[in-house]
Amino acid sequence: MNSLRIIFFGILFSFLLIQTSRAQDTSSTQGLNFTEIKSGGEDTTAKIKDSLTKTSALVKTINKTEKEGHKTLWGIFIAGFVGGLAALLMPCIFPMLPLTVSFFTKGSEKGKAFGRAALYGFFIILIYVVLGLLVTIIFGADALNSLSTNGIFNFFFFLLLLVFAASFLGAFEITLPSSWVNKADANADKGGLSGLFFMAGTLALVSFSCTGPIIGTLLVQAATTGALLGPAIGMFGFSLALAIPFALFALFPSAMNKLPKSGGWLNSVKVVLGFLELAFALKFLSNVDLAYHWEWFDREIFLALWIVIFGLMGIYLLGKLKFSHDSTLAFISVPRLFLATVVLAFTVYLIPGLWGAPLHSVSAFLPPQQTQDFDLYTSSLLAGKGNAQTGAVQEDRPHKYSDKFQAPLKLNAYFDYKEGVEMAKKLNKPVLIDFTGHACVNCRKMEANVWPDKEVYKLISQDYILIQLYVDDKSELAVEDIVHTPEGRELNTIGKKWSDLQARKFLSNSQPFYILLDPKTEQMLVQPQGADYEVSNYKNFLESGLSAFK
Repeated sequence: MNSLRIIFFGILFSFLLIQTSRAQDTSSTQGLNFTEIKSGGEDTTAKIKDSLTKTSALVKTINKTEKEGHKTLWGIFIAGFVGGLAALLMPCIFPMLPLTVSFFTKGSEKGKAFGRAALYGFFIILIYVVLGLLVTIIFGADALNSLSTNGIFNFFFFLLLLVFAASFLGAFEITLPSSWVNKADANADKGGLSGLFFMAGTLALVSFSCTGPIIGTLLVQAATTGALLGPAIGMFGFSLALAIPFALFALFPSAMNKLPKSGGWLNSVKVVLGFLELAFALKFLSNVDLAYHWEWFDREIFLALWIVIFGLMGIYLLGKLKFSHDSTLAFISVPRLFLATVVLAFTVYLIPGLWGAPLHSVSAFLPPQQTQDFDLYTSSLLAGKGNAQTGAVQEDRPHKYSDKFQAPLKLNAYFDYKEGVEMAKKLNKPVLIDFTGHACVNCRKMEANVWPDKEVYKLISQDYILIQLYVDDKSELAVEDIVHTPEGRELNTIGKKWSDLQARKFLSNSQPFYILLDPKTEQMLVQPQGADYEVSNYKNFLESGLSAFK
């Protein structure tokens, strides 16, 4: 049962990897206006200096974007590759492996058999990569960038993953029309290159009931990163993992004898993946709940569902829970027992989160800490730190939009740019602007792992005026707050307004994006930065802003 252990950790690792490498630093200059420099005026030097500053910031942002883009694509590729390994151990594919390889090796020389199997593998890769490219073509690059924050898409993805989970758990099978399979199979008998191509196509069609949910999940994750080539790269990793064994076993056919025999363990792999699909689906529902302020899917409910899901998975691995397509389990193997132990231990780890424990290892994927109704952690955190705004002049009236947003760790944050800057002028303090988002996993990780540090928290709460601007919020603006851009676009939601501000004024559309601002000049004190989970680095960033301000 080593396969179960590999698949569980592989899928969990790939999901965490692709989530933490989501396109957090994708920048664009589309729609931005730059100041035209005219000679002969008294302020020519100032304009040139301002233009050079903007250009320098833009170049640095683009360079950072390219690096982050490569990191994101690598994460997508690894997630696809792990997904391909999982698909290989599905009941629809694993039994076909020896049959297909024997077809290549029977009556053929070793070199020729390997060549045919390699070509077969190439056609598998080609079919799936084309599928990934079609996703990009159908949605388009702009649509892919907005998928991760679009409420309708997130809700659709939640329902889609729910269907995939039900399929893996045995409720039904997702199959393609039998006529497609029959036609592909008939063409596979022709032989030659076209025969090998249609053999690969037949494998893709026949195995769709097993691979469909994995492919669907992978495409959803890849598409919501915003990376243009994300779906194609994901499909390349998936198909590569699927194709390599056919070529290798054709080259070393004797190794087939060492493969485990098909049996009930293949269905167990499907069920484990079904539980994981169910857990991952909740993240998309949480994104919608936060963006539209439904306020019913808070942190406790999310954690309670995860505890039940992973608890049931552990019970299933112990053989105490069976589904209709499971075979009788006379005993459990040692690897399966180890895997059940890990899953149940993870379940126990989640339980303190119901009382507010930060759960640092999964904090990026949970709803924000401030959605917790019963939170002992934040209270204990504040007990040793005193008032969050020591020495600050508190306003009698609530902050604008405070009915929609809550700052993490009970910080005294502002949610409107103008209001926050005016208060900073009044108190003569620098501004910390946090461009954030409801669906931003790295934002939650920063708030849970970096901001609670004693010295970082003191800097944010006492030395800065914190302004949090949500770029993906769907709340409608009041008529007087609606912004009309020079290009004629109407920005009628909170998210659109702050997203445009970030792109137009600070030449970035990444989240999280931290800017230290002088409120009097509204100029940046130091170079902005994104997510940095090294506490000392973030502390130095805040201290450098204070030094520049003074």
